[in-house]
Amino acid sequence: MDVSLTRDWVQNIASAMSRNQDHLTTLDSAIGDGDHGANMARGFGAVRAVLDDASRPAASVDEILVAAGKTLMSVVGGASGPLFGSAFRALGEALDTEAEVDTPRFAAGLAAALDKLQQLGAAEPGDKTMIDAYAPAVAAFRDAAQSGADFRTAARAAADAAEAGMRATVPMQARKGRASYLGLRSIGHQDPGATSTTYVFRALAEAAEAEAAEPGPGNRL
Repeated sequence: MDVSLTRDWVQNIASAMSRNQDHLTTLDSAIGDGDHGANMARGFGAVRAVLDDASRPAASVDEILVAAGKTLMSVVGGASGPLFGSAFRALGEALDTEAEVDTPRFAAGLAAALDKLQQLGAAEPGDKTMIDAYAPAVAAFRDAAQSGADFRTAARAAADAAEAGMRATVPMQARKGRASYLGLRSIGHQDPGATSTTYVFRALAEAAEAEAAEPGPGNRL
């Protein structure tokens, strides 16, 4: 994971949130406030603007991720800003000031981000929240890294695990967040936070796939 791949990842997330804004709004309208799509699109759009600011070039992976986290926390309202923002910031801070991060180190950073999310939201797998996608994604990335897989393979495993976790939220009854107020009526709806989390991990896999496909000696994935 280097600066170029990190920038591509965040750019991919912004595109995904913009492209799927209406879908996220529909999901959140069923069990939440209906603003998740707009919040995610606005937040990551602001992150994209920060990255595109030529007067503030980022020199390391952690700098990009911490800047993304701070931007999300300042721009996105409700619970999503603090949660997604804190996750990105925790990930960046766990990576220190390095221009390039190997797969096991990135796995540890993702675990630190998950810990921060669970501290803030007090949610566990099965509560019908973003944790239901984030936790299996982190586990899948970690397991791939421990088996010696390259970054691209680990990222793909994380994205697939996040998607499976997202789909598993449909039959769940929400136990955290606004959706929990609906009780049994929350059953049958896909969690919007788990959905946007899946976009985050799918964007990482797509960025890694694209970099791996580029010819040249700099390809390390």
